[in-house]
Amino acid sequence: MSLLEDERRPLNPEGCDPEHLGKVGVGSISLIDSGDLGEAQGIDLDNYDDPNFDPTGSILQDDSPYAEVRSAVANTDDPMMPSSTFRAWVVGIIWAVLMAGVNQFFFFRYPTIRLTGFFSLLLTYPICKAWARYLPRISVFGISLNPGPFTIKEHVIIMIMADICSVPAYATGIIAVQRVYYNQHPNFVYQWLLVMSTQLIGFSISGIYKRILVAPPSMIWPENLSAAALFNTLHAQETTGTRGQHGISRDRFFTYIFIGYFFYNFLPSYLFTALSTFSWVCWIAPNNVKVNQIFGVSHGLGMGLITFDWGVITAFIGTPLTVPWWAAANVGITVMFFYWFLLPNLYYSNVWYSAYLPLVSSQPFDNTGSIYNVSRTINADSSFNLQAYQSYSPVFLSVSFVMSYGLSFASITAVVMHTLLYHSKQILTQSRRSLSDQPDIHARLMSVYKEVPDWWYLLIFLTTFAFGVFAIETWDTGFPVWAFVLALVISLVYTIPIGVIQAVARFQVGLNAITEALIFTGYLKLGHYMKVPHRPTFFCQIVASVVAGTHTVFGTASIIWGVIGPRRLFSLVNSTNLVFSFLVGAVFPLIQWTLHKKFRMTFLKYLNFPVIFASIGFMPPATPINYVPWVLICFLFNYIIRRRHILWWLKYNYVLSAGLDAGYAVGAIVIFFVLQYPKNGTIGLNSIQNWWGNTVYTKTADYAGLPAKTVPGGGTFGPSSW
Repeated sequence: MSLLEDERRPLNPEGCDPEHLGKVGVGSISLIDSGDLGEAQGIDLDNYDDPNFDPTGSILQDDSPYAEVRSAVANTDDPMMPSSTFRAWVVGIIWAVLMAGVNQFFFFRYPTIRLTGFFSLLLTYPICKAWARYLPRISVFGISLNPGPFTIKEHVIIMIMADICSVPAYATGIIAVQRVYYNQHPNFVYQWLLVMSTQLIGFSISGIYKRILVAPPSMIWPENLSAAALFNTLHAQETTGTRGQHGISRDRFFTYIFIGYFFYNFLPSYLFTALSTFSWVCWIAPNNVKVNQIFGVSHGLGMGLITFDWGVITAFIGTPLTVPWWAAANVGITVMFFYWFLLPNLYYSNVWYSAYLPLVSSQPFDNTGSIYNVSRTINADSSFNLQAYQSYSPVFLSVSFVMSYGLSFASITAVVMHTLLYHSKQILTQSRRSLSDQPDIHARLMSVYKEVPDWWYLLIFLTTFAFGVFAIETWDTGFPVWAFVLALVISLVYTIPIGVIQAVARFQVGLNAITEALIFTGYLKLGHYMKVPHRPTFFCQIVASVVAGTHTVFGTASIIWGVIGPRRLFSLVNSTNLVFSFLVGAVFPLIQWTLHKKFRMTFLKYLNFPVIFASIGFMPPATPINYVPWVLICFLFNYIIRRRHILWWLKYNYVLSAGLDAGYAVGAIVIFFVLQYPKNGTIGLNSIQNWWGNTVYTKTADYAGLPAKTVPGGGTFGPSSW
């Protein structure tokens, strides 16, 4: 079978002509009952209210039951539209090589830059339009060099390949830590096997669980909606959001937002960077430590609330415009209770000696308040030296970092308990269901195409598992095979509950081992929304993964979990109570479920403890300034405007998100390569870089990360023995 073939069935399983399916749209209106919809999805409506579903709205049988999806995703398809073409593969592979190389090169350099999927999405459009117009329509060995007009499905395949390679493979962080922190220099074969095993094991897991995490309409994957809206805008595809609201077209609206933010971005990113880190209270009292800790944005609590930089707002958790408001409200609860109430109380009480450290920091520290020097605790072979450790210092973490671990522990059990209570029936139902049986137009349209057999994914899993075992056994990793198997079992168990939360609320519980699988699952859902045949989507992800693999929190985590070990860390700084976080995470969803079942209180429908515990997993290094404006913007657009101006919201909300993201991404790249990277960053060194608007925030206690308590000269803090 050629990679350039589109995998279509002559008829769908229900016997419908693909041409008929391609013309299904909102013109053929048929309403279905919300109870029937819940039953069709396998949802136990007596015990679960889908927070994304509005039961008061009309449900169209020939469209998604979710307004967010109807706004951004077309409910029609042309099964004869080319997707896996020579053009798509050439441009996609070029983007994959470029993204992997450039982003990996700058990943370990300062200043840094990252080419994003939106950057490739935008530039691909004129490139492939020119290809379609100017290249001759000839065939070589039966392959058409110019298959005709550039299609939306080709565009999606190219973007998936580019985006996979835009983020360095997770395993490259392991290799970097080995080199930088432990002075180990593994050879290319080891590195390649390690990267391939982690990348493609994640890919295979995503395929194994696609019936549960991709096909059901309730698995909306909000992060894909902005890209879907942009694809449909560029290719003039009609969605529900394009109907009913007068005003300028979506493509013109996108153009205005994109150009506007592209030029505006020069202000907070280069000309007046204080607008980005807008710690205005700290400018007034730059040396007052408590004021800086409360209102600071580098190492503080960010109670100033304001930033004028879209890049700061979206830096860690993406655009707020695609997130359901109820999920953002849970994030707001977390910030206010854990970071604005509990954290300062712990810090100023000097719990875990935290007052000697910055309030918010992801760095490990020793008992002098300096960055922990792990090289003083290991032998020449990188094994742990207990005597050297005891003569040096225990590891101290900022109270924000300890809290981050506590919330992460709670999220691990909360996500399992929540999924068992609210989604177990749905999971069992969906695991036995085919695409044609889904109560969703998009799944039925996708049933036209040949599916990827499960054994393909299983074969990749077994092959890459062998890669991992070979790497572990051949090189001196100190990592037993049984631990590798245990890690895979944990991944297989947790992918479904974590994936359900991410698909519904857009937040991922912070288990690094699951990250790769859910990234690939998100791409499968994007292909599902855009009606890209299953098999081309399968192959483009494999090729991009191989390309990506062949071309500082990691350091802290490796010290905690690798060299020093969690037992020594958490016992010596008196934070063994963190273990009880696992119990808390299991109990709170059970209490919520019991109360909801008994009293049917509306607000409990929207309370989600996995989101509460996991949503701020990036803090630190993130601070509340990355979250609070994010919550406020989500409230404005996805609650107020959606309720009061629903037609405007349906037409423009996701296009606005795409325009801001694209304007920021392209603007940041232009600024970097034109103004920051040339001449080693010395352009404007004595002029624009040194004026008040670019330096005022660097002269504050917040920027310096000063602690509440200082260690006497030559002295230490903490226990006398460890």
